[in-house]
This record gives sequence, structure tokens and C-alpha cells, in this order.
Amino acid sequence: MKDFELELPERFNLCDYFLDHNLREGRGDKKALFCGTESRTYAEVSEGAKRLAAALRRLGHRPEERVLIVLPDCFEFAESFFGVLRAGGVFAMVNPLLKREDFDYYLAYSKARIVITHEDVLPEMEAAAEQASLCESVLVVGGQKGSCLSYADALAAEDPNSTSAELAPTGPNDLAGWLFTSGSTGHPKACVHMHRDFAYSTETYAKQVAGYREDDICLGVPKLFFGYATGTNLMFPFAVGASAVLFQARSTADELFDQIEKHKPTFLTNVPTLINNMLRSPRIDDVDLSSLRLSLSAGEALPPPLLEEWLKRTDVEILDGIGSAEMFHIYISNYPGDVRPASLGRIVPGYEAQIIGEDGAVLDVGEVGHLRVRGGSTALCYWADKEKSNETFQADWCTSADCFRVDNEGYFYYEGRSDDLLKVSGIFVSPLEIENELLRHDSVDEVCVVGRKDTDGLVKPFAFVVLGESVEGSNELATELKSFLKDSLAPFKYPRWFAWRNELPKNDRGKVARKILRVEADVPSIDVSVPS
Repeated sequence: MKDFELELPERFNLCDYFLDHNLREGRGDKKALFCGTESRTYAEVSEGAKRLAAALRRLGHRPEERVLIVLPDCFEFAESFFGVLRAGGVFAMVNPLLKREDFDYYLAYSKARIVITHEDVLPEMEAAAEQASLCESVLVVGGQKGSCLSYADALAAEDPNSTSAELAPTGPNDLAGWLFTSGSTGHPKACVHMHRDFAYSTETYAKQVAGYREDDICLGVPKLFFGYATGTNLMFPFAVGASAVLFQARSTADELFDQIEKHKPTFLTNVPTLINNMLRSPRIDDVDLSSLRLSLSAGEALPPPLLEEWLKRTDVEILDGIGSAEMFHIYISNYPGDVRPASLGRIVPGYEAQIIGEDGAVLDVGEVGHLRVRGGSTALCYWADKEKSNETFQADWCTSADCFRVDNEGYFYYEGRSDDLLKVSGIFVSPLEIENELLRHDSVDEVCVVGRKDTDGLVKPFAFVVLGESVEGSNELATELKSFLKDSLAPFKYPRWFAWRNELPKNDRGKVARKILRVEADVPSIDVSVPS
């Protein structure tokens, strides 16, 4: 379904598209952002972005240069994001919880001459920036700035009405932002996007599928450095004049419940891990969730048992979908009033998708293969990686490492990444199928299935399981879980080993870190329970 064309003017800048239009439409005094006990109006965010643009230009920033943004979720993140765009720059957003060696990599890779960061990040960032040969200026949010520059002082010195604060005369095809991949294979790579890409996803997914409204108050689990959240909790609400809630604390069930009680959001951006944690919390039945009208889920597959339990406990619909840094945001999604458990839904207007085999041929309905997608938000390339760019981007098509199947009604089903699929007894098995069935057992809170070779060198399923409160792992429980699967799975799909865990490792996007568990499963001394 590629039935949407986006027409943009010759002069087009995302700062104007997302932020400035709200002032022209009379929302200058409306609360745009909430954080703790404070708030910022659209006019205040706009002034901060103008001052930041002027400060960047004073520091020698030039059009299309990258600015590395390493901030927690705060007002200054929004000012920096829009200020970089206003100055004609390219934003590159990085997790503020990383370590010195990670910042060494991002500084060298991005060649950023200017970094905007936070005093809490300074212990890891300052030395990295000093050693980076191209880094010239570091603006620090907060009271401690070390040998760097004060963000507040830099902005206070600028006039938001000066020529230095004016909107850069960019066009739709000028570079606007880098979105980093999750780095599941080596260092994260930057997907290079133009101004038009972000507007395209906004006009298609945000407005036509998710249905953001001016009266929405948006709250997100993932942090703003992650493109999923930059869209759902900054760009999309600003595009329609809505409001967003930010918080710097780690996303936990208790933190989410506290934010919901305080701000009464209508729109919740979530991930399966936190959905599960919220459902396991004793507060789930006590917190008033009646303000919520809709929730989103992405990042990893949403197991049907979690969706069913969430709907039963909250009566709030979840739109599960899939997007990627390569496409900026979600291009396959469930729709309001049309949520199909286990499916990621249908193609978003303006996009087209195919399931292809290893030879690139389009597969028949029901066959599992790689997803190939195209639409108006496809990245130009992976920065400084021609070989990988050629593998992924073919003209306007983007080929994913994710494996899918599509049914005859056009609903897509995620089967896992190609390197996650297990070949058991000569047949490819999706770990997600086994995980979803195990999650239906009352004793199982979380599970990840990987492959492990048996004594004959044959791959069999291995299950890492987080059990419910007061449940103890044992050979007997392993046997019970194996028996539980008999009505729904073929025998070759039963896990041959179970390892009990208090929690599963996660990456900085909140996804289960399967590659860590694959390594653990192969350790000969790992403690396992074996079902009879």
C-alpha cells in the first residue's frame, strides 16, 4: 500500500514543521512539556531553540555538521533537538548512560565538533571529549561543567530575535539527523536521514494510524535518544500541538505509575518488558489508568498473553508495530479497533512491504522470509559503511534482517531475526512461538529461548525463564512446563533445558539481549533443569 505522496515546499525545516507552527496557530502559551514539578510552554521551548541555534553558530557550527546530543530526558533535550535543526545542523542522539569507551567511539565516528551533554554524564564524557581530536566545544547542562562550557550561560548570552537565531533555509532533502542502530552486530551504525523523512512518518503513521490529537498528553517508557521515543514523545505530539511528559529517572513500573498518577496522560508509549513489569506490580489494580486512551508497543514482539492480560486489567488498547532506524519509525502496525494478537498488524499508509527469500524473490503468503519495505522515510545510507549500505538499501527498498510472514489478509507476523531462528530436526523454529506458549503458564513471567547443541551436536531449544513470585525452579517444574506445551507445540519444539533467572539481560532499548543468553547457554557448567 504505497498510496500517499508528501508534498513539501522548497524551503522546509523540521524545527518549523514540529515547533514553530504551534506559535503561528496560537499555542504559544500552551504547556508543551512537563518534567517533575516544572513545565515549558511552546513559546518557551521555541525561545530556547532559538538561543541554542545562535549559540551553536557563535561556536562556529556550520550547516549539515553533526551535533552530538548526550542528554537525559529534560527540557534541554527538546531545546537542543530543535535548536540543532534550526541552525541547519544534523542531530546525533546517544544514550547518556554509556561509558567512556562508548563516547570515544561516537565522537570519532560522528566527527562532531560540538557536544551537548549533562553534568551527570561529565565523568565519562569529559575525558573522551578532551582526547577527541575534532571535538572543540562541550556544552554542559547543570551546575557542574568541569573544563567545559555552561549550557545555561551560553544560551543566556544570545538574543532569540537576532539574525544568528534565524531558521536555516534548509530544504526537504537536506540532511537532518542520524539514528543509530541497536548495535546487535558490532558497533551501532548511523542511519542518515533527511528533513522529509521525519515529516513523512509523522504524516503517515502518527496522524493516520496512531491518531495523535491536540488534546493528548503523551508519556513514554523509552528515552528520547531512541528514535522510537523521539518520535512518539517529542516529534509527534509537537506536530499536532499536544503535550508530552518527560522524566529523567529509569523507567520502572513504579516510576510509570507515579507519572500516570501525577500527569494523567492519554497516550502511553510502551515496550513489552515494561508492560510485563507493570502487570506484575501490586499497584496495577490500584492506580487510576482511566486517563489513558491508547498505548503503543514496539522494540520487540508483544506476546499475546501479555496483550490479553493488559486488555483485561486496563481496558486500554495496545497498538503493536515495528519500525527501524533505517525507516525512522513504524511502518507496520495494528490499528485502533483492529488489533490482532501475535500480529504486528498491517502496512502503514504510504509504505509497501514484501517477504523475500535468500535469492530476493518474493515469497508466497505464509512463507517465512526477510522483510523488504519502502516508503518516503527510508535512510540514505549507513554512514561510512558502503558494503552494509549496499546490502540493506536497494534504490528505495530497505531489506531487514528481521524475518516475517504475511497472511492472505495482509497481516504481518514477526518470526525473529534471521540469526535468532533455530533449525531443529531440519525445520526452522521461531523462538517467539515457544516463548509465547510458555508465557501462558501461570508460573512464567518472562522467557527467552535460544539454541544449544546436544551431545550429538544437534541444535535444540534452551529456555531461560523468570518465574513468578514464590515459584522455585526445579526438574519437576521443567517437566510440568514441557507437558504444558504438548497441546500447542510439536515435540521437536519443546525446550530440552531450562535455566531459572531472576531477570533477563536487556540492552539500552529495553530488548532482551539474546546474544548474551546464546553465549550463556553454551557454557558447559551452566546450571540447568532437565525435563523428564
